[in-house]
Amino acid sequence: MDGISPWWLAFAGFVIGGMVGFAVRRARLCTFGALEDAFVGADTRRLRIYGLALGVALAGTQLLILLGYLHPSQTTYVPPALPWFAELFGGLMFGLGMALVGTCAFGSLIRLGGGDLRSLVTVIIFGVAAYATWRGAFAILRINVMESMVLPLQARGRADLPALLDPIVHIETRPWLTLAAVSVLVALAFKDARLRRAHRLLTGGIALGLGVTAGWFATVSLSDPFAHPVIPQSLTFVSPVAKALYGFLFQGEGLADFGVGSVFGVVAGAYFAAWRSDEFHWEAYDDPREMKRHLGGAVLMGLGGVICGGCTIGQGLTAGSLMALSWPLTVIGMVMGARLGIAVLMEGSMIEAFRRISSALAIRRRPGAVATRMCDSDNSAHRLTTQQDSRPSMSRPS
Repeated sequence: MDGISPWWLAFAGFVIGGMVGFAVRRARLCTFGALEDAFVGADTRRLRIYGLALGVALAGTQLLILLGYLHPSQTTYVPPALPWFAELFGGLMFGLGMALVGTCAFGSLIRLGGGDLRSLVTVIIFGVAAYATWRGAFAILRINVMESMVLPLQARGRADLPALLDPIVHIETRPWLTLAAVSVLVALAFKDARLRRAHRLLTGGIALGLGVTAGWFATVSLSDPFAHPVIPQSLTFVSPVAKALYGFLFQGEGLADFGVGSVFGVVAGAYFAAWRSDEFHWEAYDDPREMKRHLGGAVLMGLGGVICGGCTIGQGLTAGSLMALSWPLTVIGMVMGARLGIAVLMEGSMIEAFRRISSALAIRRRPGAVATRMCDSDNSAHRLTTQQDSRPSMSRPS
């Protein structure tokens, strides 16, 4: 592998990101939109599609591991110690920020490809906050406080589920865990008759899962072990956005990175999908209040994403494809944060949201109330409206 230019990694990331961005834009997939559908409208179809994406990513990634091509211990998602507090707290921050923005970091790139200038501002602020937490002013606080609370796993060797279970059951559990998880996730998606007819949704989910597998394959194949240690990586959109911003402004050679290439690829793929469907149009903030909410959400996503080690794609799919122990902790934190964010937006304040959540773990429709969610991913705007007999209607454009 000696002599391979790092720009080939960036090109591979661009191609993989472009394919994923195109498919996801056409499918109108959105992580926060899927959670919002489930919490507000009791519609789990898009969540099932993300489950399908995880199933595809899990099958492909575990096959690479079983063939000896990919070693989980070389990745950043399977360390010898689990920073459990950082995973939970960072995920909570990211989920709350995602709710305030109306989409995650990956979704912001998809929206940017469709001409949403709000997402351009979100991505810039997100990247600045992420870099400050990764290598800047907040790095010491992250390392010395957030990541200091760890669960040592030296006896297991690495922080993934097979390493945890193998010594207990005295067999290699990886193939059986993979088979069981993939079967359940795929069955949950295809048992829904409406999803079986939603070809674009299915294609988007499969493409997202294949993109994760392709990322692992490309970064192992195109890395030069003579120049630097091989650190396999795949799709994630926290540190790569920070790297892209820093490289674009200060250090051009920093753009020669798989993650950075995937960032630009997702935007390009989403743009091509929007242009092909005649859906590309410029869009900006409606009012200062909306801008303030987006800026606050972008900061929370940037801080939380670095603290927990990934976004809804990086931890939700990429870490999940490795069966990393960080996956359930981070996903739980993100779901809790998104749930809190929805409550804040519906109730109008954090205090009122905590009061309501303390009385019920989930927002449920009350008799005489109608809760509807209107989400338009094509023009990158969504509105959450709750109408009740005892109060006037409230809308939240974003």
